[in-house]
Amino acid sequence: MSSTDRHARRSARHRRLDDDDVRTGHGHGHGHPPAPPTDRRVRMLIAALLVPCALATAVGLVLLYPFGESAPADDVTAVRVDGHVTTATETACSDDPNAQSCLALTVAIAEGPLAGQSVVTEVSIVRGEAPFGAGDDVVLSVPEDELTEPAAYAVVDFQRNTPLLVLALLFAAAVFGLGGRRGLAALAALALTATTLIAFVLPAILAGRDPLAVAVVGCCAIMFGALYLTHGISARTSTAVLGTLASLVLIGLLGTAFAELAQLTGADEDTANLAAALGTGVDGRGLVLAGLMIGALGALDDVTVTQTSAVWELRQADPGLRSTALFRAAMRIGRDHVASAVNTLVLAYAGTTLPLLLVFSANQRGLGDVLTTQVIATEVVRTLVGSIGLVASVPVTTAVAVAVATRGRRPVGKG
Repeated sequence: MSSTDRHARRSARHRRLDDDDVRTGHGHGHGHPPAPPTDRRVRMLIAALLVPCALATAVGLVLLYPFGESAPADDVTAVRVDGHVTTATETACSDDPNAQSCLALTVAIAEGPLAGQSVVTEVSIVRGEAPFGAGDDVVLSVPEDELTEPAAYAVVDFQRNTPLLVLALLFAAAVFGLGGRRGLAALAALALTATTLIAFVLPAILAGRDPLAVAVVGCCAIMFGALYLTHGISARTSTAVLGTLASLVLIGLLGTAFAELAQLTGADEDTANLAAALGTGVDGRGLVLAGLMIGALGALDDVTVTQTSAVWELRQADPGLRSTALFRAAMRIGRDHVASAVNTLVLAYAGTTLPLLLVFSANQRGLGDVLTTQVIATEVVRTLVGSIGLVASVPVTTAVAVAVATRGRRPVGKG
């Protein structure tokens, strides 16, 4: 037999083997094999648990949304306009002769009734440095009823639109470049999360709705929308949703209990400023609990999705693995993941309170005294309650995932 004939026979044999692999599910591609179909009774049970929650979330969105209402506002609203500092000249402070020197900034107004004109405004020099100088793109604030008065304009901030937009585009490119279609879905889920927070959570709280109720409904809406949008409608995603929902309930209960026991009233400077702006009382403790649940949701999504995926992948790798062995194997993955996730949560909350920690340290206050102050104790409760919820989410989600995955029919050709 010639070498050409032998090569042709080998090629035909390889094609037959590849065809058999396609029929039996033994393809050699790098994609994940499809998940085994879930038992119909399991799908019905999942639907029975999640559909009422989804309907309750939809009802909550309608009932809590402030239709036709607007947040209370001051009698005179401050308007922000863009400008560019053309010159900066050191001068004596006109408002306070005893203060250090000031800079007289000449600012070209870019928008509003004075667009194209220049105004002069002062900024203080503190410890030899001024916050703004010539060449800076700045934001000015002016009362709405004094837009045509040059003396009413004051520089309050830098313009940051361009660098933030560039950073957002880099972030989107990185996510899409790595994740492809899945990355695009993740970006859509992120947009949904931002929309829920900006268009529902903030207006509802500002309109006087109970902050905890708003946070619960908002978190559920984000959970359903983001998870199903990113990972698709499947038993696997529904398992992650169940694990996230159970953990959120635990976090809510523990947060409520320990906020009461620790007498966390949420009566800090930010809450007082909000109450003054709204002209009415604000449920400070409700704001604390709302922040706790919203802050923990992101980490919960990560842990529950990872645990569910781990169970499904282990099941695919060894379809004959018993439920107990599958649970133990997935828990080994979960322990490593939750250890890093808890540390991430602690560092995230510590980062938000770093300036306060530095102030307390400079005042030489003891650790016990620092940890029991209102502001720091609030962050401690948020961190520990959120961490407990994360830890609990691992066995809960793993157990549900094992129960669902092992009741699916084995893939054809998997021994």
